[in-house]
Amino acid sequence: MELLFQELTGGLPDRHRLAVIVIRLLAATLLGAIVGLQRERAHKPAGLRTHMLVCVGTALVVLAGSGIGMTTDGLSRVIQGIVTGIGFVGAGSILKLSHEREIKGLTTAAGLFMTAVIGVSAGIGAVGLAIIGTILAIIILALEGVEEAWHKDRKNQS
Repeated sequence: MELLFQELTGGLPDRHRLAVIVIRLLAATLLGAIVGLQRERAHKPAGLRTHMLVCVGTALVVLAGSGIGMTTDGLSRVIQGIVTGIGFVGAGSILKLSHEREIKGLTTAAGLFMTAVIGVSAGIGAVGLAIIGTILAIIILALEGVEEAWHKDRKNQS
């Protein structure tokens, strides 16, 4: 029974470190939700749950690596792996519409990348940086909506 308890609580350090982990994961959850809500309201394919999962997942991977005592070099490789993996996820969301000579999904891919980076920032403890990144992402994504409306209006006028 003691072995089972040790395995179930593995990776959970003292109360102070546990509080730090919870704060970072909650920050990643909230910040991912903020970006995801914006995408959801814009009726984009990757919405609330996707952005939350990407943000929390990347934060969790970084926290797990630091929790086992990885060096800065080791964490750097973990982060490189996250960036590469998110690149593949983003590539899967990009669609070329040959009959319209149009590419769709680039902003979705960039948004997922940004959400992953926000999660990495929260995971390493740079929550302030993650908040600033989230604010900038929301501003940029809001500008996308303005630009789309402008293009639609110009198209309707011609």
